[in-house]
Amino acid sequence: MQLGRDFVRALRQITQERKLPLEIISSGLEAAMVSAYRKYKGGDQDVEIHLDLDNGEMTICEVRRIVEKVEDLDKEMTVEEATNAGFPDVAVGDIIRIEVAPENFGRIAAQTARQVIIQRLKDAERQIIYEEFSDKLGDMVNGIIFKSENDYVLVRLNDRTEAILPREERIVGESYRLGERYKFYLLEVRQTSKGPRIVVSRSHPGLLRKLMELEIPEILEGTVEIRGIVREAGARAKVAVSTLDANVDPVGACIGNNGARIKSISKELNGERVDVVVWSNDPLQFIRNALSPARVAKVEPMVEQEKAVRVYVRPDQLSLAIGKAGQNVRLAARLTGWKIDIKALEPERLPTLQDLFEDIIIEESDESE
Repeated sequence: MQLGRDFVRALRQITQERKLPLEIISSGLEAAMVSAYRKYKGGDQDVEIHLDLDNGEMTICEVRRIVEKVEDLDKEMTVEEATNAGFPDVAVGDIIRIEVAPENFGRIAAQTARQVIIQRLKDAERQIIYEEFSDKLGDMVNGIIFKSENDYVLVRLNDRTEAILPREERIVGESYRLGERYKFYLLEVRQTSKGPRIVVSRSHPGLLRKLMELEIPEILEGTVEIRGIVREAGARAKVAVSTLDANVDPVGACIGNNGARIKSISKELNGERVDVVVWSNDPLQFIRNALSPARVAKVEPMVEQEKAVRVYVRPDQLSLAIGKAGQNVRLAARLTGWKIDIKALEPERLPTLQDLFEDIIIEESDESE
């Protein structure tokens, strides 16, 4: 039975344009043809269908088992019936394949082929998209805002791939205008019945990490290592860095000349302030560093609580240490993993005349005794 050379030519063109293996289409076609043939015949035949996509030919064979007494007309045949069908040398228990060419099945086959190809193309494209982006999970991707729908902003990653930016993954206060290009963190790639579900984020700490790798060569090369990142997206972030190279200032490398590097990163994150501090394996020193830009006078562990410290700062540093709405101390606590209680250091004062007079009275009293 011929499917036609035009059919084969069109099939090859489609698979080449979509970069799909021809085998994916042919295996699906054969399975669909079997189903279509059974529906056409109105039975449950054992059918084998082979497609030769080089010349457009289709071979259909009904498979029958030779039995003494037929109980299943769709799958069994007696020795006499097999002999009449052109199989003279058969015995009970043999399997024969009878090639058939049913009338009108060519039209049904063509319709079935069209439906299968369309579905297989969709399935194959979905799989290609899934594999492409599942390999990029945790990476930074570029995308263009093309739709805003309820609690979701939809992002176009390329000509055939869309992603979702949920409300909880947005930067607070950032507006997403149609046609605007942004950088995103690839948060989730999951296969569903409707195709890959891709979720991106603007608030994930991983986005800041990837931006720093992009902007700061010392991080990409491994000279400077990021030891921790915490963010309150759109407002403030803290990054702990370290280096094993004594000739490199890890904070200076991240900030750049006149703050150029960190300013570029901040601009990409809608003006988010990024504090870069030196990581230390001494937790008390790390806590001092993490509270930057505030200057810490003293750090004392709280014996009554695990991983908790009391930090003392001078009164003029108190608001800076706490930060707006507690933001600085909150981020420092998350970065270090320690609970931080901030106290103002009582100012030292010179003794007054009253203090001196009281001391003299006490001394005289002691001598009289």
